[in-house]
Amino acid sequence: MTGQRGSGSSAPDRDAIPAGGREAAELRPAELTTDVVTDIEAIRALKPDYERLQRVTGNTLPFALQEWHLAWCAHFLNSHPQIDEQPLFCVLRDRGGKCVALVPLVSTRRRVGPLRLATVDVIGADPGLTEIRLPLIEPGYERLTVRAVHASLARLGHWDWIQWRGVRGALAEAMTIEIAPRWYQISEDYVLDLPPSWPELHAGLKRNVRESLRHCYNSLRRDGHAFEFVVARECEEVRQALGRFLELHAMRAAMARGTRHPDRFTGRRAQDFLYDVCGRLAARDVTRVFQLRIGAAIVASRVAFVVGDSVYLYYSGFDPAWGRYSVMTTTLAEALKYAIASGLRSANLSLTGEQSKLRWRPRLVAFQSALVHRESLGSRIACSAYRVAMSDGVAAQLLRSVLARRWQ
Repeated sequence: MTGQRGSGSSAPDRDAIPAGGREAAELRPAELTTDVVTDIEAIRALKPDYERLQRVTGNTLPFALQEWHLAWCAHFLNSHPQIDEQPLFCVLRDRGGKCVALVPLVSTRRRVGPLRLATVDVIGADPGLTEIRLPLIEPGYERLTVRAVHASLARLGHWDWIQWRGVRGALAEAMTIEIAPRWYQISEDYVLDLPPSWPELHAGLKRNVRESLRHCYNSLRRDGHAFEFVVARECEEVRQALGRFLELHAMRAAMARGTRHPDRFTGRRAQDFLYDVCGRLAARDVTRVFQLRIGAAIVASRVAFVVGDSVYLYYSGFDPAWGRYSVMTTTLAEALKYAIASGLRSANLSLTGEQSKLRWRPRLVAFQSALVHRESLGSRIACSAYRVAMSDGVAAQLLRSVLARRWQ
């Protein structure tokens, strides 16, 4: 295994996609080099490469940012005594040293009864905190990236399968051509394209949704409750707001009625991660905590991240005592008004197609996951067992209980 090669810096005038697009890039494999970065300090030194790929890919997800990856490594890497993990960040560069792809992988070795499993997966194995796990690849380099990643990992020793995540579009096409992926899961993300003004967005909603919004505001006003929409974005403001957010998130999870929402932050490790990653991203003016204050109390809260020209609406919580006023809906409406006023072009409503999201008429963005196993009999059997674990049924539940991590 090798560490980082070179400084990773690149001249600004090289940021354009190579002439000829995808085909031109794929015809020059000899001009690319691949490094496998295996330690945290080397990952930290990749900052210029993350920033460049952020620009050329148009990424709008916080989960692909360097700060997210570093915070994840600090809190979740090797957090289980029976699981050995190591970063395997595959970094592709052209002849001039410009980074054209960064695939943030982690190798995991564990014992399951008499078996030893060795797998490679995209960073983000945690209790639902990293919602979308994906690589950063400059358009036109998808096939070369798939080819180079598998060639590099083949030289690094034993593993049973590689798990690709966050796959869509040209990357899915490249994987189908270059390897034999076993597609097994689709994650549905919902993105709301924002018009230039709130009245335009409001006018495009169904009548019953407009009536629901009107009720949210009128019910508070009718009962004499004035609200204030508060946005925390400075580092200390964010830290203070997260304490109340965690309380409200737990209150929502404990509700006996309505749609069930799990408490994603029950353990100390998950809470420490939230404080850390939000703090790191607040230093870059990425983090927002949207809050609805009535009187002296914050009654609803939602963490969000502004990446590029989009806002990602992360987890939320509210005080059930104010549930009859639909304070969470009011908070979301105010957050969308804020995003439009800030000149953002889209709001990511996050995964799962709940009615509370679908009524805004977002577009669906599907991310696929795939398994690629080695040709050995043991690896094929292990990979098949894992695919069963990802399906439904009694056998799947049993396998999941064996493979699952205990995060608390």
